[in-house]
Amino acid sequence: MAVEEPVYIAGAYEHPTREAPDKSTMQLHGEVAQGALADAGVEKDDVDAYLTAGMPWYEHGLTPLVMADYLGLDVSYADTTDYGGSSYVSHVGHAASAIRDGKCDVALVTLAGRPRSERQSDGDEGPPLRTMQDSFEVVYGASTLTKYAVAARRHMHEYGTTSEQLAAIRVAASRHARHNEHAMYRDPVTVEDVVESPLIADPLHLLDCCVISDGGGALVVVSEDVRADLDRECVEVLGHGEAVKHLDAGRTDLTYTGARQSGERAFAEAGLGTEHVDYASIYDSFTITVLQTLEDLGFCRKGEGGTFVEGGTLEAPDGELPFNTDGGGLCSNHPANRGGMTKVIEAVRQLRGEANPEVQVDADVALAHGTGGSLGTRHGSVTVLLGREDR
Repeated sequence: MAVEEPVYIAGAYEHPTREAPDKSTMQLHGEVAQGALADAGVEKDDVDAYLTAGMPWYEHGLTPLVMADYLGLDVSYADTTDYGGSSYVSHVGHAASAIRDGKCDVALVTLAGRPRSERQSDGDEGPPLRTMQDSFEVVYGASTLTKYAVAARRHMHEYGTTSEQLAAIRVAASRHARHNEHAMYRDPVTVEDVVESPLIADPLHLLDCCVISDGGGALVVVSEDVRADLDRECVEVLGHGEAVKHLDAGRTDLTYTGARQSGERAFAEAGLGTEHVDYASIYDSFTITVLQTLEDLGFCRKGEGGTFVEGGTLEAPDGELPFNTDGGGLCSNHPANRGGMTKVIEAVRQLRGEANPEVQVDADVALAHGTGGSLGTRHGSVTVLLGREDR
C-alpha cells in the first residue's frame, strides 16, 4: 500500500571533482553539504537530522558525533547505517521514515571520500583478516574483483550470458557520459572496445569495471510542511525497500541479488510496478551488477538480462529503460568507492528536468538502486522509487 504522508528530496548536489589531492575527506563532506542545502533553499540551522556512513577513521561508532561536530549541526536524529555503496539510498528511506514518525523535518545525507588521491587499491587485493568470513575467503584470494567475477561466470554458465551482452551496458553508459563535462571517461566505446580491453578477473574486462574517484554528494530530505515553504521543484519519495543477501552457510545462488526482495518491497510501498518506471539509476560497480539487478527488480525475466540490455534498451532518451544518464560509476563517478549517492542524485535531476538535454527523459517516476558489498559473498540491496510532484 502506498504511504500517505508525502516526503520530498528538496536538495541534491554532486561534487564536481574526481580527484582532490588538496582537500580532506571532511572538507569534501562540508562542501557537498553546503551545495545540497543551497540547492534546497534551506539553512544549516534548519537541519535536525543527519545521515552518513563510510568514515574509516572512526570504526567504533562515533562517526555521527565527529561529523555533526565538524559540520556544526544540532540534530535530534542520526543514522549511520552502513551497507557500503548502497548506504545512501538506504538513508533516503530512513530519513523519510523518521520524518513521517515526527522525529525530524530536515534531514541531511552526505557522502565523501578520496580513494583516488590516496592511491587506494583497485580491488585486486583482499582486505585484512578481520572477520570469521575473511579467514575462509581472503586467504584463498577473494577480492572485490574476483567476487564479482564469480557471480558473472555463474550467470554465464546458467543462462548463456555473453561478454558482448555485458559490454552493451558499458556502451550505453559511455554514450551518456560524453554529455557530462565532469565524467572521468567521456569517449564513447563499442562492444568490441569492451571485450578487447584487458581481462581483469575472468570474465570481467577492464571496461566492465567502475572508475575510482574522489568527491562525494549530498541530499536534503524534507517534510511536507517544510516543502510548502520552499521555492523550488522537489521530488517525492514514493517507496523504499531493503534486503541483505549472504552465503547462508554455503546454501547460496550467485545468479540473483538482494534486489529481488528490496525491489518488491519498494514497489509495494509505492503502489507501483516496473511498468511505471520511466528512468532507472542502477548501481554499476561492474556491468554484471547492472544486468543481475535489472532481472531481480523485474524489468525482465531471470536469465534474460543479456538479451534485455542489447539494442539500445538502456540508452537515453528513447530506450525502453534509460539508465545512468550521467555515465554512472562505469564512466563518470564512483566517489569513495560508494556509488549509491550519485544514483539518487541523477534520478532527482531526471525528475526535475535538470539532466543534460541530450539525455533528458520524459520521466514521472524514477528508480534508484544501490548494491553495497559483493554479489559473490554478501551485500545490501536498497531500492527507492521517486516521483515528480506533478505526475
